[in-house]
Amino acid sequence: MNLEILAKEMKSHLLETIIPFWKGMRDDKYGGYYGWLSYDLELNMKAEKGCILNSRITWFFSNVLLLYKKGLITDGDFIKYGYTALDIKDEAKHAYNFLVSKCVDKKYGGVFWSVNYDGTPADTTKHCYNQAFCIYALASYYDAIGDRQALELAKRLVGIIEEHFTDDIGYLEAKTVDFKPESNEKLSENGVMADKTMNTLLHVFEAYSELYRVSGDSYVGERLAWIMDTFADKIYNPALHRQEVFFDANYNSIIDLHSYGHDIETAWLMDRGVKILGDKKYEEKMYPITKDLTENIYKVAFDGRSLANECDKGVVNEWRIWWVQAEAVLGFVNGYLADNSKGKYLDAAAKEWEFIKEYVWDKRGGSEWFSQVDKNGTPDPKKPIVEPWKCPYHNGRMCLEVMKRAAGIEV
Repeated sequence: MNLEILAKEMKSHLLETIIPFWKGMRDDKYGGYYGWLSYDLELNMKAEKGCILNSRITWFFSNVLLLYKKGLITDGDFIKYGYTALDIKDEAKHAYNFLVSKCVDKKYGGVFWSVNYDGTPADTTKHCYNQAFCIYALASYYDAIGDRQALELAKRLVGIIEEHFTDDIGYLEAKTVDFKPESNEKLSENGVMADKTMNTLLHVFEAYSELYRVSGDSYVGERLAWIMDTFADKIYNPALHRQEVFFDANYNSIIDLHSYGHDIETAWLMDRGVKILGDKKYEEKMYPITKDLTENIYKVAFDGRSLANECDKGVVNEWRIWWVQAEAVLGFVNGYLADNSKGKYLDAAAKEWEFIKEYVWDKRGGSEWFSQVDKNGTPDPKKPIVEPWKCPYHNGRMCLEVMKRAAGIEV
């Protein structure tokens, strides 16, 4: 399968499955999008609404609209599946309005972790990760819609991150509603409590990359460079050809954990950020790292058709997690385009996509993707179809990015 055919199939999947499903999760009574759909496709209209979920949905519909503006999706494409470009614009605005009116704290600033179904605050924790995803959404929304208030809010959130979520060494994790220190249960797992995480640093980088792309803000560019230095010097482990995941306050790794999905995601996100920053020095510094991460994932985590989840102290978690599969497709496509001699990466992306189509894509009416399947493709009935972390960010972005790359659009 060549890249053009892969992109064509991704476009059909985006238009036929992912967009209609998430349009159907819209809450017109209380705003935003419903927060829970069970494995049995039972919708809980009164579930908490994760602010990460609603940030990511804002980002998603904004980026669908941006692809329409670039000509990669046409009016006829939308109409074929029963909606229009105006409907996509309306979804983006609906998501944005809920995000800024309900998820942003008017008293102390910053973004809550979650709100109740009616938009009242639920979990008022302020997490650096959550601030980053709101910036990511706002930057794309500004680019798609042209609303300068979104850009100004994104810049204010940068100020909040830099004031409340940094120390002399790096980025911090969780704070209370009024920005006092709080333990990091939300992004700690595998039996450790982390002071700092690769995951938060990665998604601050992702958010700042998008904001720099649309604004050219010099301070954001400086922070992008600083984060790349930190990844290269403290997060990346050259001896093990991987990133470390959980750290103490001084960025010392505190667990032997290899997160396969994050490594392949980091490879393409870092490459994208380097292109956006446009600094030759960081091309020379970061590209060897991202190539190493991609090659190692291909060697140790890809079984010829799908990607395992992670390896914790030498024990491989064999679940095929929905987002890990999506990032594998995109990461391997990125690796192929970075070095066209690596045709094995394009082949790996195509085989991963075949696995997704056969086993991860839930073809029941009114569904989207299973949350996870075993290595043989059997879905886990204990995992819901929608929850605060399960949204169109990874799989929708896979479609959008592969379409762009097939068209020669890098950022």
